[in-house]
Amino acid sequence: MSVDSKDLDSKDLDSKNLKKAKERGAELLRKFKGDGYTFGLGVLDRVGEIARGLGGSGAPTATVVGGSKSSRAVAEKVVASLKKAGVTLTPDRCVEGARPNAPREDVYRLESYLLHFKPDCVISVGGGSGIDAVKAATVLEALGTDSPEIDSWFGAGVVTEGLKRAGRKLIPHIAVETSASSGAHLTKYSNVTDPVAGQKKLIVDDAIVPFHSIFDYAVTTSMPGSLTVDGALDAMSHAVEVFYGAPADKYELCKEITETVLDLVLNTTKRAVDNPDDLEAREALGLATDLGGYAIMVGGTNGAHLTSFSLVDVTTHGRACGVMNPYYAVLFAGSIEKRLRAMGARYAAAGHVKQGFEALSGRELAVAVAEGMMSFARSIGAETKLGDFPKFTPGHVTRALTAAKDPQLKMKLQNMPVPMSVDQIDEYMGSVLEGAASGDFSKVKTLA
Repeated sequence: MSVDSKDLDSKDLDSKNLKKAKERGAELLRKFKGDGYTFGLGVLDRVGEIARGLGGSGAPTATVVGGSKSSRAVAEKVVASLKKAGVTLTPDRCVEGARPNAPREDVYRLESYLLHFKPDCVISVGGGSGIDAVKAATVLEALGTDSPEIDSWFGAGVVTEGLKRAGRKLIPHIAVETSASSGAHLTKYSNVTDPVAGQKKLIVDDAIVPFHSIFDYAVTTSMPGSLTVDGALDAMSHAVEVFYGAPADKYELCKEITETVLDLVLNTTKRAVDNPDDLEAREALGLATDLGGYAIMVGGTNGAHLTSFSLVDVTTHGRACGVMNPYYAVLFAGSIEKRLRAMGARYAAAGHVKQGFEALSGRELAVAVAEGMMSFARSIGAETKLGDFPKFTPGHVTRALTAAKDPQLKMKLQNMPVPMSVDQIDEYMGSVLEGAASGDFSKVKTLA
């Protein structure tokens, strides 16, 4: 049912339709964030005036986090904007940001800066891991006297409860995004990793949504092709997983977000990889990843994201989710037929599913759309099965199944189109992992 990627160039949306998709995406973002988000091309220099407003009658102080090689140039522009606006850096340099997957020791290190320098605001400059680490560090800065261990704040709504109980507030956080990826600058999620256990866990709380966010899509031209692919897959995963589990009252909104994300990602990712300076493609991917962030504020991710948390030492987050989503589509086949038809139409328009898929139903429909997902992945050089990753071992299956039974990750099971109980994990999720390991859909059971 899939189409060879060599035939895809002629399938791209024409510029008129791409323009419509971008306009639709921007309108959705404005409805979502209002005045709390500054996005577009050439908007980076506004960070100073935003931070300046946090100083009351005096000159505000700010701790800037983001000294990594990939974000250094952007961080320097942020510092220049802050100084021009009269904002004082404390310390008087950029603090090194977090490493990939936000290791917990980086969270503790950043917390120490906030405790020692006591800034009026903290400004994170970087991608999802750097922003997530700062979110978690602000939690520990405010609530560490109640519990200094980050594990105490994992789960949904735990931070809000702690703030109310203690009568405290988080330091205002301005998130300056530098990569089209996770949408971390817009969301209530903070992923933190225990590198020793190889396991990622989540804080899910409205309290950690950044005070203001800025994303100048032009800065993503420096993103390498591999990171561009990761971000595109992450955006699609956010939208698709939320759409899988969307309740009736949120169906139309989730459908519009997902269709827009797919239109933007399917038709511009290869362009951005082949020509990193293509601003039209970069803007489209920036909008798509932002919309993915919107999606996970409307609903929750489920299967693929849950599995990805146990693959942190195997591959990147975006690729882990991208690999797993086709197999979870087959698992959910009996419950998401309407959603699969809507998604399939977008993959078909981009040349990844043959016309006529609409006549299929149930598991056959799910496999056709799943093969379309894999066709797109191949077209951008991404993996399509877990066995494609050299570091993947059978032990990762055991780890993923064990992690799925952790009460702190229960929300991912409940977000599924058919909520999965703990006693179903080994049978049903086990079949997904078995199928994904070898690339064999026939091994995946369907959850009724």
